[in-house]
Amino acid sequence: MSYYLAQLNLGLFVAPLDADEMAEFVAALDPINALAESTPGFVWRLKDDQGGSSSFIDVPDMDNPLWAPNMSIWTDLESLRHFMYQSGHASYLRRRTEWFQVPNQPITVLWWIPEGEIPTLKNAIKRLSYMAEHGPSDAGWPLTKPFERPSL
Repeated sequence: MSYYLAQLNLGLFVAPLDADEMAEFVAALDPINALAESTPGFVWRLKDDQGGSSSFIDVPDMDNPLWAPNMSIWTDLESLRHFMYQSGHASYLRRRTEWFQVPNQPITVLWWIPEGEIPTLKNAIKRLSYMAEHGPSDAGWPLTKPFERPSL
């Protein structure tokens, strides 16, 4: 059995997506998602009901509508890191404080899944909560403390 890398990243916007200060961010969503999808190692990403950005999806069990999910699957950690830090996405990542509030809780969790499995957003949120409460484990870990891919 092969394993892929799943990731969830939550963002807490500084304003609703239809606010003027979010216009540049919203305009970049489709190009950045297209860039992700064309990056070697990309497998899947969470989309809204119209096939667009997951930024328009409500986060389960979060009562602030400014929370937004980003969830994707990659063949390996190196591919995800390449997209995040070495592609056109990096310039937007450096500017994240223009569009996102500074979190006071963990917002990113990664975990290995069997190839072909697609996680649910609710399950990913549970993994993030578990990691925040219990620390990194096979169930979920932060980008900075990766766990080894399970052996085949």
